[in-house]
Amino acid sequence: MSLLDDFLIRAALAAVGVALAAAPLGCFVVWRRMAYFGDATAHAAILGVALSLALSLPIFAGALAVALIMAVAITVLSQRGHAMDTLLGVMAHSALAVGLVAVSFLDGVRIDLMAYLFGEILAVSRLDLLVIWTGAALVLALLSWRWSALLTATLNTDLAHAAGVNPAREQAVLTLALALVVAVAIKVVGVLLIAALLIIPAATARPLASTPERMALAAAAIGALSGLGGLALSFHYDTPAGPTIVCVAAALFLLSTLLRGRMLTRG
Repeated sequence: MSLLDDFLIRAALAAVGVALAAAPLGCFVVWRRMAYFGDATAHAAILGVALSLALSLPIFAGALAVALIMAVAITVLSQRGHAMDTLLGVMAHSALAVGLVAVSFLDGVRIDLMAYLFGEILAVSRLDLLVIWTGAALVLALLSWRWSALLTATLNTDLAHAAGVNPAREQAVLTLALALVVAVAIKVVGVLLIAALLIIPAATARPLASTPERMALAAAAIGALSGLGGLALSFHYDTPAGPTIVCVAAALFLLSTLLRGRMLTRG
């Protein structure tokens, strides 16, 4: 009997895979204050789910395509003078609403909306694991390749131009990586909780790390710990797995904040 025949082993591997992809990217989301950007991209994925089911395509393909289109649309519109917070609010909720309405028109298709909204990590298959880890590997490879340029563009656009770095290109890299993370994480935590898995581990790691690289590594470790801890608590107390994972991440963020407060007080 293979280890992957155990649904808990598959769920644990899925949680770690998503954490490894989401946490380092989440650091850039935190540094650039792109929380709503991630939220809007994730909400658009439900429309991708509806299109995938209607066209008999893989869920991953539909979610990735629509998330990428949403991210690009937001980037283009924001560059044309639209207020970013208003734009994100309109597009995030509109995409989610359109997606939910589109799902209701699918005849003869049985769909569990709760699974896509809040995740269904305990139902992860071997194929899902392959998709998750392949997506995580692509995201990590993309971030490793562009790490220095991304940091420079995040720090200061003028400095980036002086160093020969194109900030628009680095924004496109982040957009692609964000769409990939949304597509691979939809099965684990669902579209409503993906942004939390991006932001909370990175925010937790921020006061604990002295360099960007250490923050990314700490965020990945915290994300993996949140995933495994949430999964264990969910199994023990029979609670929804996706929300429980986010609750554990939130508890670790609170602990990190308290520790930082004590260190500042002693200092």
